[in-house]
Amino acid sequence: MKRVNLKSILLIYYLIVGNFFIGFSQHLSGNLMYHINQEIKLIGYNGFKSIALAKTSVDEKGFFKLIYDTNYKGMGYLETTDKSQLFVLLNEPNIIIHGNYLKEPNSIKFEKSNENVLFNQYAIEHNQREKALAGWKYLLPQYEEILPLKQQKEIYTLIKNEINRIEKQDNDFLVKMDTHTYVSYFLPKRKLLDDIPLSAQRYTERIPQHIADFRTINFNDNRLYHSGIMDDLIESHYWLLENSGMTMDSMYLQMNTSTDYLIKNLEKNEVLLNDVADFLFNLLEKRSVFKASEYLALKLLTQSSCKLNDNITNQLEIYRAMKIGNTAPDIDLHINKPLLNNKVTKLSELKSEYTLLVFGSSWCPQCAEEIPKIINYYPKWKDYGLEVVFIALDTDKGNYELFIKDFLFIATCDFKKWETKAAKDYHVFATPSLFLLDTNRKIVLRPSSIEHIETWVNYNLKTLN
Repeated sequence: MKRVNLKSILLIYYLIVGNFFIGFSQHLSGNLMYHINQEIKLIGYNGFKSIALAKTSVDEKGFFKLIYDTNYKGMGYLETTDKSQLFVLLNEPNIIIHGNYLKEPNSIKFEKSNENVLFNQYAIEHNQREKALAGWKYLLPQYEEILPLKQQKEIYTLIKNEINRIEKQDNDFLVKMDTHTYVSYFLPKRKLLDDIPLSAQRYTERIPQHIADFRTINFNDNRLYHSGIMDDLIESHYWLLENSGMTMDSMYLQMNTSTDYLIKNLEKNEVLLNDVADFLFNLLEKRSVFKASEYLALKLLTQSSCKLNDNITNQLEIYRAMKIGNTAPDIDLHINKPLLNNKVTKLSELKSEYTLLVFGSSWCPQCAEEIPKIINYYPKWKDYGLEVVFIALDTDKGNYELFIKDFLFIATCDFKKWETKAAKDYHVFATPSLFLLDTNRKIVLRPSSIEHIETWVNYNLKTLN
């Protein structure tokens, strides 16, 4: 019996398996003469993060070929060594592009990718339609002012018909696309993003529909997860609510309703809920809409259907443990620059009517801009019964001492950064963080800025003195 060569069998096996995987991978190839000998990368998206899908080099004739996972369906972009970029839809097995320079998208042509052709066609035509709509909507009230009543009605009807025709044309483009394609899913979401700034400025009648559209989005959908616009959709929606002209009470009600929708939509997806909660909480804090971030925090901390990771829980806990009316923890003041009696070693020993706690650091750019403002306000605040305590989260003694050299108020630092006990006790996760306490350490206010506390002083203390 002829002996079988084991090496030959293994070679045949690897060839078969290798060809199997190559056959089920996706390719993006083409020719880019401007980028000869440059590295070219294909980047995709997982939620709020970008991920590397593939990379190669453009050869001396301008050719390249990128091979990436067949399971990835979504948006991506090409990036070359010189930071030129081109966005592409990745939902077809063998996309080919021809062109010269990625920074000139109009010069790029797609083969074997009807979705990218449709995407670029819509981008161009939608922009043209928006310009036409802007023109007609500008003219509509102008004619009402200068024409007799009869002609006004005729012109109004003509213009409204043209506006409706253009809007229908845009909608028809989206509706007629094959629903199995990624482009048919992505473009309406992209359109929502593009329309929001214009709607807030010019077309306020669109706002209710934009709000409703957001609350129908399935944030669990893998197509959205790989779209690269999940963060933009959330941020633009809350920006729209903030800038839609409604009252503060109505704005917070709408924000909380949208927050409820997101939590309910994601309650069975712990990983994504944690990511969205982290993003949204920091967004609301950054925009100083604290009532909305407080609502989000308390909602998540009291819901039991999904486990939050420790980092998110600590960020949110600031609103449960440190809400207005609670008694703030005492703090050991290792005062490096004592300006009061040396016997004062604890926050509870301060006798001021109010105390402003400021958590910050020399390495924080916003702290460098905000905290020195206190120097000018402090003499007046002190006269009105407001003391200031700066708790630094520094690690370098030299930087800390340089930062506080002109401070007239209490400053303390144990050089443990985020491990500082006071920072942990107060659930501080960002700098600067401010807390206004009364003489019994009751939390009176969580100021959003130094100007905020200055306004509070002028309104609440100045009138009493």
